[in-house]
Amino acid sequence: MRVHKGRYVLQHPQKKLSIVEKGLTIEGLVSVKGQLFINGTVKGTLVGDHIVITEEGVVEAETRASFITIGGIFRGRLTVSGKLVLLSTGVCSGIIECQDMELEPGGVLNGEINCGPVAESALCERK
Repeated sequence: MRVHKGRYVLQHPQKKLSIVEKGLTIEGLVSVKGQLFINGTVKGTLVGDHIVITEEGVVEAETRASFITIGGIFRGRLTVSGKLVLLSTGVCSGIIECQDMELEPGGVLNGEINCGPVAESALCERK
């Protein structure tokens, strides 16, 4: 997933796509294969391959993902086996573990952050 001219673009269009629309709130366990775009709200536990929290999206959850892009609000515990991208409109707070991270100017990151090879070993221990 990437952002092009302020819009979110599917990085792997052949993969399954799920969308949590604006105005929709989901509470509980959400487990998704493929790509998940969150324009609404997810609370609880979130597990997915490629997750995008758009500018309108809110996630308050323990989250595990291969890749995540945050353009909205994330609060909770985040474990990313691949790359975390925090966009200029994004706010991410909580306990964050990731292998790789990209921060755009203007993005807000607060909390306990463990990123890099040490985080990778911690991710392997949890599996």
